[in-house]
This record gives sequence, structure tokens and C-alpha cells, in this order.
Amino acid sequence: MTISEEWEKCFKENLQLSVWPWSDLVSYVMRYACPTGNNFRVLELGCGAGANIPFFISLEVDYFGIDGSSTIIEMLKNKFPSISKNIIQGDFTSKIPFEGNFDLIVDRSAITHNTTNGIKNCLSNIYDKLKKNGKYVGIDWFSTLNSDFLNGQTIDGDKFTKTGYEKGMFSKVGRVHFSDKNHLLELFSDFEILHLEHKIINTEIPKNSHQSAWWNIAIQKI
Repeated sequence: MTISEEWEKCFKENLQLSVWPWSDLVSYVMRYACPTGNNFRVLELGCGAGANIPFFISLEVDYFGIDGSSTIIEMLKNKFPSISKNIIQGDFTSKIPFEGNFDLIVDRSAITHNTTNGIKNCLSNIYDKLKKNGKYVGIDWFSTLNSDFLNGQTIDGDKFTKTGYEKGMFSKVGRVHFSDKNHLLELFSDFEILHLEHKIINTEIPKNSHQSAWWNIAIQKI
């Protein structure tokens, strides 16, 4: 099991409670998946505090969500009673416990809080649960060009996965996985990559030496 105790603690302490839909996710979903109403099945891995749920409800798709935190799942069931039966607690790197396959699977910085082996397991699960020609959209996968990649402690020789951050955006969230282009191409080798974007941000005012960097990806099961 790779459910994160650190994220459960964050949610219990009312931290990391993002509630606004992520603009990159909205853009990628509309551009590459073209949801078509209530016969269109969407699964969100790591649904967190439900930031993207209102967006999918507005599209009238059949939405499902899974997260490792029992605390956040209970909150979501109370907040979105009309879809409460479709929101469950579980380890999506181990198993995706929903019947049937999906037209679209999405994740925003959820899969990236696992080790390389956990991510490989998860992508295998995604492949199995997508319909033929189904899409996966991954937003804000952390890049090795992020300054924080140089910090933290590696886990069991996994050079892409770090932990032990005590300050900054990764403070006390446990595992953090970083990727370069070649690593992503290897991870997604069973899929057709439709679009891969690398975002690099440097703050000019106030000026500091920190560089933030992420990957966005859209893929298709073939």
C-alpha cells in the first residue's frame, strides 16, 4: 500500500485544501478529451478537496473520484451528495476499484506523490481501466528542473523520488516524484502521447533563486 499518511495529516489539519478548478486541467480536458455528457465516464485520481469536481459536474459527465485520505473523502461525500456513491477512499497505485472502463482519467499532482514503482503500477492500472482510445490527462507532474529536486532525501535508491522536505511547497507532504523528458517517455511508453508541455517559472519580483517547473501531459490508449 502507498497511501500517504502525510497527506491524511494535511487534510485533517485543513491544509492543502485547494477548491478552485485548475485552469490547465480544464484546458487539457476540453482540448484533448471533449467530454460529451452523462454517458462519458471520468475518473479523477487523487481528487483531494474536490477542486475539479464542480467543473466535471457542470459538464454533466459521469464522475468518479478516488483519494487515499479517508478524511477528505468523508468531506467530499457531504459536500457533493449527488455523487457521493462515486467517491471512495483507496490506493489507486494498487487497484482502481470501480466497475467498467473510463473515457477519461485525470490527475493533478496526485500520482507524482509516489515512488517510481508506485507510478508504474498506477499507469498500468490506468491502461487497464481506459476504454480503447480513452484519454489520460496529467497536470503538474514535478520536473527535475524544479529547484527542490536538488534537495530532500532519495528513497531506496529511487533517484526520481525525494522526501524529508521541511520547508517550501513540499513541506511535510512525504514522497515527491520528479521527472525529466526521458523518464516520462519511458513511463508512458505503452500509450500514444498527444501533447507534452514543460512549464518553467522564475519569479522576477521579488527576485529569488528558486525555479519552479512542471510537466503537463495528454495521452491516449491505443
